[in-house]
Amino acid sequence: MSPSDSVVSSRQNSRVKQLRGAFAGHPRLSNGLIAIEGEHLVQEALRSGMLLKTVFLSDRRPTPTFLPHSLELLRLDDELFSSLGETRSPQGIAALMLPPVRTLAEVLWGTPLILVACGLQDPGNLGTLIRSAEAFGASGVLTTPGTVSPWNGKALRASVGSIFRIPVVPCAIDDLMTLRTQGVRLLAAVGEGIGTEPVIGDDAITEIEAVDLTTGIALLIGNEGAGLPSDLLALADARITIPSAGTVESLNAAVAGSILLYEAQRQRARVGVPASLATVNSPA
Repeated sequence: MSPSDSVVSSRQNSRVKQLRGAFAGHPRLSNGLIAIEGEHLVQEALRSGMLLKTVFLSDRRPTPTFLPHSLELLRLDDELFSSLGETRSPQGIAALMLPPVRTLAEVLWGTPLILVACGLQDPGNLGTLIRSAEAFGASGVLTTPGTVSPWNGKALRASVGSIFRIPVVPCAIDDLMTLRTQGVRLLAAVGEGIGTEPVIGDDAITEIEAVDLTTGIALLIGNEGAGLPSDLLALADARITIPSAGTVESLNAAVAGSILLYEAQRQRARVGVPASLATVNSPA
């Protein structure tokens, strides 16, 4: 990596166009690359083995010592840099990164603990759930159609780097059926008093303390407003809820998912079930 003596100020620069397209979420304009912004995310991406293509620095910022010499480095006029990013107070560093390709098989080894984000629209919620999934030893996160992209800038920042280490895989109904054939139980998270229509084989809603979460499970978390759709409720093996001492009908999606993941980790630690986290325990 050798910093260029020149400073780019043109929006027509090919790399600048790629970065702008990546921030806007246009794969065609970014050539399939994603944009990350801020020193912490760039450091976390490098630490997690992600493939960075180009690093962009504001001309007002010195070159960070943690950047490998092999990386392409492009200095941008500070005004141009500030106009490209998404944060209100840019740190003067961004990068184009090749997103990792994840597969369903990566979350199905050991005793799976999977979180399924079903139509979540708030990128902050999704990023927080990805972070909680790593924190509580989950094997991965699945996202159904209609869920916000995990590479959305706000989702990336909310994940605080966990997105680089834990598998996040798009999935369809057929994939959820595959989980069931692999012995993974589908547990639909619902608010108290929600989803009371009968479920095949079980019409009860069970509080999480009474549910065995030490076997292979997938926790289904619904959309922030509408909750889980009827087809996923019907597909679930059971409906579970988090008891509340107050009159709150339901919890925020990220809060509910995090509590469920914590309870699963607590039960598993008590009986000696190893963490499912792929980045910690997956075979080579």
